[in-house]
Amino acid sequence: MGSSVRCFTSLMLLLSIFLPVSESSQFCKAGIEYGDSECEFPSSSSSKILIKGGTVVNAHHQEIADVYVEDGIIVAVKPNIKVGDDVIVLDATGKFVMPGGIDPHTHLAFDFMGTQTVDDFFGGQSAALAGGTTMHIDFVIPVNGSLSAGYEAYTKKAKKSCMDYGFHMAITKWDEIVSRDMEIMVKEKGINSFKFFLAYKGDLMIKDELLLEGFKKCKSLGALAMVHAENGDAVFEGQKRMIELGITGPEGHALSRPAVLEGEATARAIRLAGFMDTPLYVVHVMSIDAMEEIAEARKKGQRVIGEPVVSGLVLDDSELWNPDFKTAAKFVMSPPIRAAGHGEALQAALSTGVLQLVGTDHCGFSSAQKALGIDDFRKIPNGVNGIEERMHLVWDTMVESGQISVTDYVRLTSTECARIFNIYPRKGAILAGSDADIIILNPNSSFEISASSHHSRSDTNVFEGRRGKGKVEVTIARGRVVWENDELKVAPGSGKYIDMPPFGYLFNGIDKEDAKYLSSLQAPVKRSI
Repeated sequence: MGSSVRCFTSLMLLLSIFLPVSESSQFCKAGIEYGDSECEFPSSSSSKILIKGGTVVNAHHQEIADVYVEDGIIVAVKPNIKVGDDVIVLDATGKFVMPGGIDPHTHLAFDFMGTQTVDDFFGGQSAALAGGTTMHIDFVIPVNGSLSAGYEAYTKKAKKSCMDYGFHMAITKWDEIVSRDMEIMVKEKGINSFKFFLAYKGDLMIKDELLLEGFKKCKSLGALAMVHAENGDAVFEGQKRMIELGITGPEGHALSRPAVLEGEATARAIRLAGFMDTPLYVVHVMSIDAMEEIAEARKKGQRVIGEPVVSGLVLDDSELWNPDFKTAAKFVMSPPIRAAGHGEALQAALSTGVLQLVGTDHCGFSSAQKALGIDDFRKIPNGVNGIEERMHLVWDTMVESGQISVTDYVRLTSTECARIFNIYPRKGAILAGSDADIIILNPNSSFEISASSHHSRSDTNVFEGRRGKGKVEVTIARGRVVWENDELKVAPGSGKYIDMPPFGYLFNGIDKEDAKYLSSLQAPVKRSI
């Protein structure tokens, strides 16, 4: 910890002793540990905000208008709104006013590969808010296969949340208890998606028999089936092969799980989902191989969603061969970051609608944690950052380059996620009645990414040194200004869990498809004995 941070922490301690709680609590900022303590927003914060003169952008429309917010809800979107003196007024002239980002894929406070990610729900969410993301959906991992125990564990982890969040649920085994708990998760706990790992043999990986049972149950509940698509058995074989060849460094990670294994698992999951006639969501699409399988399935009319992540869009695998272990190891994630050319192909797939939204798979580890695998790449904790960088990098990579429009940007970073997980237009829109999760982005401002200035607790950043155009200058979460003038004002416990109801739009018409299938069977045939 630097001397300036130590001085700041000491000052906060003195102030907490000598000032009343209502005054000292306004110093609750990201980057300081508060444990489970509760902090209040500064008393000067108004529940009324007027954003004037900006270009308001939704997924299918943009217009110059004012946005008026009261008590955490957007009240009006129209030109020339008049307000009283008790309103915070933000001038957005020449800037874009957009829905806050929704990250569909994160891992905060995640126990994995013998350690836990450095970013918990407060620290990771603080980083997200600084980058313009106002909601994320994290993955609950069962405890000893128990969904209920996993849900309870993650509910406790999320008590310090400073922005809204939802949960996906992983399925790691199958029995009647798991089947019953899936119903409870959907009907009582607000979870409408379940993830199946086809990788991580001996840990999270499931076999096709379980996958089929899970698909069937998801369909009956109106819950979206998600897959981590890599062939875990083949990856295990590839890892053994690398070790036998004496390849123990981070490059062995990429060499042991080539793109063909991602393509195979993606194809298998798509075909099995098609067999069960249930919608499928493929997480962290990292390769041309997987993308092409999704494209082919969608071309045939199958309900398949493809989610690339920002690291796969803008990075290549060259740094895995860096002679410095610390540098190389920070790029280890699964599926791996691919060779040059894959990222550009994924960008093109986003711009043409083959892929539908952008996540991060934010799963941060320190360099010390990554060093657990210094003699064996199989022990390097898998994961990279992205929760703070996603909105900026997608803008610079996709909008500044002319590959997508500003409205497309809103769709890919916010609205489509809200639609898929059935929380639109509460989230993902600048509309009267929507939650006041809003960002103001200045297309003429620039950003630079560095571990020295990011808000993650990791000491490294895979996007280190990257610069670009388009900066989120203001973030409003639940109607509060939480990021402005490069300063965070966030409070543990101020975020809320968002229930996500089942039977989203991807399930529309499935009952008719099933009826058509049954009528086509021409069976059973009546035969005489």
